Amino acid sequence: MSTIGFAPHDHGSCVADALQKADRHCADNGLRLTPVRRRALEILLADHRALGAYDLLADLAAEGLGAQPPVAYRALDFLVKAGFAHKIEALNAYIACAHLGECQMPAFLICRACKSVAEADTTLAKGRLNEAAVEAGFQIERTVVEAEGLCPACQDAPA
Repeated sequence: MSTIGFAPHDHGSCVADALQKADRHCADNGLRLTPVRRRALEILLADHRALGAYDLLADLAAEGLGAQPPVAYRALDFLVKAGFAHKIEALNAYIACAHLGECQMPAFLICRACKSVAEADTTLAKGRLNEAAVEAGFQIERTVVEAEGLCPACQDAPA
């Protein structure tokens, strides 16, 4: 399992690599990464924090890319369906996928203090949920795992 979000990394390369992967994925799959969709992805990639649709809309509107809620929701819907973003149910917000196009079963570690989110790519092959599903004859197609706690920076912050 690899986790991205709380660990120091070259964020400029992180963003550039993700945009390059998104461009390639769209070209390979006949998808259109319109200027609004691309900018929405860039905004989500700018930080490892989840943003609400209206937060995204405010940024898009400030840049003249649309001021009506459907603009943000359509862009987010595209990004989620393309595998470029995830919805964080606990926050009713969205985050760029840390493993663009490669996520199978992501889990999200959400800091309750600063709202940073780290994404971990997990697998069901070795876990109690998989064991329970196998025992019940159930085939898991999708999971959403969200854990709340404190990130390393917030654990070290003075109380």
